[in-house]
Amino acid sequence: MPRDPQSIELGRLGSYPDINNTRRFRRSASSHSEEELLLEGDVEESLHDYYPRKDTKKRSLWSFLYKKQEEEKRQIDLNTDDKTKKKFPPNIVTNQKYNIFTFLPRVLLEQFSVFFNLYFLLVALSQLIPPLKIGYIFTYFGPLCFVLLITISKEAMDDIQRYKRDKEANSQLYQLLTSEGPQNAMSSQIRVGDMVLLHKDQRIPADMVLLRTTESSGSCFIRTDQLDGETDWKLRIAIPSMQRLPHDESIIHVRGKIDADAPHKDIHSFLGTLTHVNDETGLEQVEPLSIENTMWMNTVLASESAIGLVIYTGRDTRAVRNTNNPKTKFGLLDKEVNRLAKILLVFSLVLSLIMVGVNGFNGLWYIYIFRFVILFSSIIPISLRVNLDMGKTVYAKQIESDEDIRGAIVRTSTLPEELGRVEYLLTDKTGTLTQNDMELKKIHMGTMSYTSESMDEITSHLETAFGSQNMGAKSRRNISSRVKDIVQALALCHNVTPVIDKDGLVTYQAASPDEVAIVKWTELMGMTLIDRDIHQIQLRVDFNGGVLVYDVLHIFPFTSETKRMGIIIRDRQTHEIIFYEKGADAVMTRIVQYNDWLDEECDNMAREGLRTLVVAKKRLSDESYEEFRQSYLEAEISLTNRNERKQKVVESLLENDLELLGVTGVEDKLQDGVKNTLEQLRNAGLKIWMLTGDKIETATCIAVSSKLASRNMNIYQISSVRNTYQALGELEKLKSLSDTCLVIDGESLQIFLEHLEKPFIEVATALPVVVCCRCSPTQKADITKIIKRYTKKKVLCIGDGGNDVSMIQAADIGVGIVGKEGRQASLAADFSITQFSHLTKLILWHGRNSYKRSAKLSQFVIHRGLIISIMQAVFSALFYFAPIALYQGMLIMGYATIYTMAPVFSLVWDQDINEDIALLYPELYKDLTKGRSLSYRTFFTWLLISVYQGGSIMMLSIVLFENEFIHIVAISFTALIFNELLMVALEINSWHRIMVISQIMTILIYIGSMWLLPAYFDMSFILTTRFLWKVAVITTVSSLPLYIVKFVKRVYAPPSYTKLSH
Repeated sequence: MPRDPQSIELGRLGSYPDINNTRRFRRSASSHSEEELLLEGDVEESLHDYYPRKDTKKRSLWSFLYKKQEEEKRQIDLNTDDKTKKKFPPNIVTNQKYNIFTFLPRVLLEQFSVFFNLYFLLVALSQLIPPLKIGYIFTYFGPLCFVLLITISKEAMDDIQRYKRDKEANSQLYQLLTSEGPQNAMSSQIRVGDMVLLHKDQRIPADMVLLRTTESSGSCFIRTDQLDGETDWKLRIAIPSMQRLPHDESIIHVRGKIDADAPHKDIHSFLGTLTHVNDETGLEQVEPLSIENTMWMNTVLASESAIGLVIYTGRDTRAVRNTNNPKTKFGLLDKEVNRLAKILLVFSLVLSLIMVGVNGFNGLWYIYIFRFVILFSSIIPISLRVNLDMGKTVYAKQIESDEDIRGAIVRTSTLPEELGRVEYLLTDKTGTLTQNDMELKKIHMGTMSYTSESMDEITSHLETAFGSQNMGAKSRRNISSRVKDIVQALALCHNVTPVIDKDGLVTYQAASPDEVAIVKWTELMGMTLIDRDIHQIQLRVDFNGGVLVYDVLHIFPFTSETKRMGIIIRDRQTHEIIFYEKGADAVMTRIVQYNDWLDEECDNMAREGLRTLVVAKKRLSDESYEEFRQSYLEAEISLTNRNERKQKVVESLLENDLELLGVTGVEDKLQDGVKNTLEQLRNAGLKIWMLTGDKIETATCIAVSSKLASRNMNIYQISSVRNTYQALGELEKLKSLSDTCLVIDGESLQIFLEHLEKPFIEVATALPVVVCCRCSPTQKADITKIIKRYTKKKVLCIGDGGNDVSMIQAADIGVGIVGKEGRQASLAADFSITQFSHLTKLILWHGRNSYKRSAKLSQFVIHRGLIISIMQAVFSALFYFAPIALYQGMLIMGYATIYTMAPVFSLVWDQDINEDIALLYPELYKDLTKGRSLSYRTFFTWLLISVYQGGSIMMLSIVLFENEFIHIVAISFTALIFNELLMVALEINSWHRIMVISQIMTILIYIGSMWLLPAYFDMSFILTTRFLWKVAVITTVSSLPLYIVKFVKRVYAPPSYTKLSH
């Protein structure tokens, strides 16, 4: 059915005055729907003009001019020519990190920015210079090339997968409406100005204005879960004049243009106009365009078919502007190992200078220094990178094979150890903490209260109310009629639309899941919503089979400022005009008639974690409604202060002396185990922030019900802060509070971040819990970056929707949940899990093990390089400080590989405590965040151990084998290998079968290699008893003192976890 302009006015959004204070200080809060806040573009624009964003980046003149040109408002003709279309960016999805030309340079640049790789590249290149050549050149280039080959192959495979996903998205076919008829085009070929014919369940390929739909009312639904994270459908309305055209092809002949604002990130805001020539009058007609006329890229058309005009493509789309390019993440442990490597380089340089200096800097002393540096290059073991990378792979497999967190996927295998260093947890709400599955649990009417166990009484009262009267007739104010009033109010006062799917099943769609829950509840009670458009609502009464029809006169949707929703309807049966309103108790208390129970009951429900909603009504006479209509119409057509005038009309003529019908309590079900998980993580020392797009009341309720904010914790709310003066006042009040949960909305947060970033973050990061509401995807990412920058602590972000991708990518560790909101967050994350409760084991168990094991592995590999370098130094000192290699060829290559690698690497299966202890006492996790497992203290401890063991092995080898000096290589190397095996055994906390096998196999391989390497081992000498017992003495002297020290520490200063184990 064609729509006239008047019908659009009736359905247009109305506003309310903000009668709330800027902030509220409460222990509990009420809530309403999660409907999206539609920001007025001009208000937001003026706000940014008054409070400009800080921009410290300097741009070149060219980039400035290009940016300015790109950000200008655009004008698009309804029949744009190809030349004009090419001025705008192509509609290509690109998530690749590299292309064919940048792949090798960028990967090599990243790899050689790692100190280990750069150092060994220089060492390997030095062997091309004859005076510096010491050993076989392959012993230096071989390990480096092997490490680079593994890394390059991994990066190539990852980018190929990204390329395939991009190609699939860019190759999707769409139908374009052209003057030559419908034409097929790939997503990447769509340009600004194209008219696209979309069908049900098809992804929107670019940002569009909705021209017309197959629905006669001109409305359609879109799914926005991959854009804003909300699973509920959003209502969109076609341009009225385009919807009135007789058929789709008529659009091609319309002469007109669309003026759209410049591309920006705000997914809730759009300002534009459609100017076209009216064929009947020949005059230009201008129609305003707002967010309700748009369909953004990556949303999905959920109902029938529609035609859209493309206004933004590619990098200009809202989806792309709210997504950050993924960057390669380096773990804190990798950076710490990098710093230790630089210390080892300084140590090798000092050692080299000492060796040359003691000899008096004679001859070509600078050449000798370089030769010693190359001789001591094993101090910085390149095998450490290989060992750590292989260890990460093992940790990833252990996570993915864990039956308790089935479905977990490790997408970034370089970060498992970082799970053991997390100090800040930033989480989404909807679909992450909650199931996004709501149910009405309680209804209170002053003298009567009904819970889920007593809802059948409501059905009985309704049956009485409808059975004792004719349809629409008035009745006495008894209990049954009171129940009928509130159920009828809940069945009418909403923005829910029933939709019939292809299987004939009726589903309810709305931008608010709790509104859907209430309408489902009224259906269970016997009043079913069967039809709804912008003109009327139809309810079926199950008790008598009748259908009640109501004309919709005005709708006032929920906004964050008003915190309430209203509707004016005319009952066709009685011809009564009624104004229904529902909203948060904080605002409704001042609107309804005096009562003595509302505040107390709302507080009780909020403490139970229920989302409270106050319901009221007001009967309007024909005269009072006409007075309102005329006043409201005058306010709507005014050119100045339009919103303020409309607010005053609503407040003065409608919002006074409303009859209070009751209070409802809706439960947003938490995911399984959320309360225990949050409690455990908080006990583990993590500070938890909840970042959500929901309104302040909803988020506060979830914070209370999930135990994110404890029962006795004060809740301090900051909302609607619009200037720096207000922000400073709120900050001063916040500083004086302790044990407080801060709840702040996105608009206020933006003021703080733009003008008071440092003082705000200093105060906020000291609080145990922070809840940020009405956050855009970009704000989520900005908060993540700011916390990282100011605290220098590890931040983990977890979410499940497309709106969480930027936050996840900005975090040190990103975790995505596979859920109702799709897989976009899961695919973009470093780790993917199926439910929030899996985070406990992922962090407290796998994070602990990964960090502890990698720390121990790093120390052992460094020790392995240090000890052989100390032996080299002692050997050179005894030979007049000559830079001659002690071990060459197969010995030096085999030392770090076949002779010691397996036992040392087997440490990745070690565990200091069992799983039950780690999960039962989450406080143990606090020690990990201090980084004590791999610190300067432990490093210098292992340095001293290496100096002692290397020196004692070399000196004792010379002393005990004074007459067999020719066998010094075989003697010292054998003692060195067995010393390393004993050291590994010393550090193992719990033996694994792989550890035992690696020890036995290494011994057998070493003994067997003695026969295969006669150049280094004289078997006639080695098989003597003198060789065996003297090697045993050397090994005992080098390792026994460490066993004694460990035993003494275990007895007199045991670690805290060992006490718990016993």
